[in-house]
Amino acid sequence: MKKKYTVTDRIITKITGWIAVLTILGLAIWGGVTLYGYYKFEQTNDAQVQEYVNPVISRAGGFIVAVKFEENQPVKKGDTLLIIDNREYKLQVAQTAAAIQKSEAQLQVLESNIYTLERNADAVKAQIKANEAKVLKQKLDYERYTALYKEESATKQKLEDMQAALDISTSDYQTSQESFNAAVSKISAIRAEKSVVMAEITRLKALLARNKLDVDYTVITASYDGRMGRRTVEVGQMIDAGEVLAFIVNNETDKWVVANFKETQIEQMHIGDTVKILADAFPNKEFKGTIISLSPATGSSFSLLPPDNSTGNYVKIVQRVPVRIRVDGDRKEIDVLKVGMNVNVYSPKKQHHG
Repeated sequence: MKKKYTVTDRIITKITGWIAVLTILGLAIWGGVTLYGYYKFEQTNDAQVQEYVNPVISRAGGFIVAVKFEENQPVKKGDTLLIIDNREYKLQVAQTAAAIQKSEAQLQVLESNIYTLERNADAVKAQIKANEAKVLKQKLDYERYTALYKEESATKQKLEDMQAALDISTSDYQTSQESFNAAVSKISAIRAEKSVVMAEITRLKALLARNKLDVDYTVITASYDGRMGRRTVEVGQMIDAGEVLAFIVNNETDKWVVANFKETQIEQMHIGDTVKILADAFPNKEFKGTIISLSPATGSSFSLLPPDNSTGNYVKIVQRVPVRIRVDGDRKEIDVLKVGMNVNVYSPKKQHHG
């Protein structure tokens, strides 16, 4: 018995046929575009956007008294980010400054003592010359009276008086020499002490400079224009020197993409080549990039435990080579690309280089 088709059946059949044709056509176009893309470009989706994301680290410890930023906030170079209680550091500055004043006063006393001793030494030196002349005169007198005594022209008592006078003059001469030597020795000792005090002043001045640096470190500022990332601190929190307090993305450097191409794809890639970048977040927006470097080794070679192919269990695996690509364009346009975003990179094949 011949089956009859209703008008509805014919319409459904026709629509289904057109849908099938359109689906096949769409798949064919998609397949053709894909094949054309693979023919014209070396491409990879193993790529991410990178920027310098640096930690904000405290160089001084203490209680945080103010936090001047919020997460994701843009900042300018020199903007204050955090303030740490600096009272203890200022006290250290005052103590070191007082120690410097004390040492400088001590140095002045020593210099005064040296000046006084030098004047005394000069006086004793003059006295030595006088006593030396006196000894010479007394010696001549004693020799003369000795000759007279032998000729019985002088009494023994007179000769004894001349002997006593010569002994006294000699003793005075020796005493003045000893006084001079003692003064010189004392001057040397004070000068050595002065050197110690001067070295201490130098040390204290260096310590004062360090203490002032510690005071400066209690105000943490942005090192460059950028955008603040995750914030991990709050007012009243006790922190240690070297602790990571926040993260900042550097706006003063380029954005770049690290694309991990297969080793079989990099034959025609060269520094300076222009590539196309499509972000997963913005599939309809095309970005341009320039290859600025190719890694000197595969990614696996830089891993903590690089593969060892000499163990007897060798399986050949296609390796990937990191390619660094600078993102070109106006800063405002490329700022939509955030660190860590996934992108697809297309590098044209058969490029000519002069």
